[in-house]
Amino acid sequence: MERRHFLRLGSTALGLAALGSTPAISLAANAAPPRTIRLDYAYYSPPSLVLRKFGWLEEDLKAQGTEVKWVLSQGSNRALEYLNSDSIDFGSTAGLAALLARANGNPIKAVYVYSRPEWTALAVARDSQIKSVRELKGKKVAATKGTDPYLFLLRALHENGLSKNDVEIVHLQHADGRAALEQRRVDAWAGLDPHLAASELEAGSRLIYRNVNFNTYGFLNVSDTFAVRHPDQVKRVIAAYERARAWIIAHPEDTVALLSEESKLSPQVARLQLKRNDFSHPQIGREHVEALRAAAPILLEEDLVKSGTDLPRTIGALIDPAFGQGVIRA
Repeated sequence: MERRHFLRLGSTALGLAALGSTPAISLAANAAPPRTIRLDYAYYSPPSLVLRKFGWLEEDLKAQGTEVKWVLSQGSNRALEYLNSDSIDFGSTAGLAALLARANGNPIKAVYVYSRPEWTALAVARDSQIKSVRELKGKKVAATKGTDPYLFLLRALHENGLSKNDVEIVHLQHADGRAALEQRRVDAWAGLDPHLAASELEAGSRLIYRNVNFNTYGFLNVSDTFAVRHPDQVKRVIAAYERARAWIIAHPEDTVALLSEESKLSPQVARLQLKRNDFSHPQIGREHVEALRAAAPILLEEDLVKSGTDLPRTIGALIDPAFGQGVIRA
């Protein structure tokens, strides 16, 4: 019943809620520049690796006396934990994971799209007899709770007439999930690049289910508090990400080398990961509202949010395109 109610809601009202004016920019008095801006970097977010490597943000903020601190995120769940605990100001996550966090009280805004990835799929070991999602019934599946691969798994199960109660989900961080699959301690794994690409190329793991539409976008999120206090700094961070995005597009092989160096994986793995990313549409907005609107029912169906949660309103509170306007070049 909740799902039908959610899907009946008009897209016009939702779009207006999500794409309206931004109090953080229009009403807040800009505070003095912060002493430090804390950002995550992640192997699943190549622009963050480029920024950290070249120090462009540090260079831009030096004159105002602001330092930059980088914190490694190993998955959306970690980035969201850091944001919620005020350990970072900006965090890189999957779109649906950001929505789940916002719905459960994590006060964040999504202000930029660092990539449109196909970064997750369901994988089995190379000698597995499993060939379809339906064959996972009664099997052990590794996934990292609160991340896109976990939500991808739930949506894939639903698509094939199953639920999370039909499988035994083994909650492991992404790298540990890969190890569990290759050591045959689980039957399948909801993997995330670059670990997924590495498992394919180095261990022969097979992908039994892919669906690019179930991979939600890579969002750069900022805490509400930081956005209200320092809207100009949010724009400067987005501008730095834009410089990194342009560099990636202009230097694909150098990006492969950087990703390989940072993640300690082979150039072949890094190349496969980057091949599954689209860096051409960084402006967050209506497209991402609609993508989350299509994905959101799984959060209610699997009781990942409180019954009665107003997900359209939550999407509107999460997606904030105003910070990127006038900053993003494409």
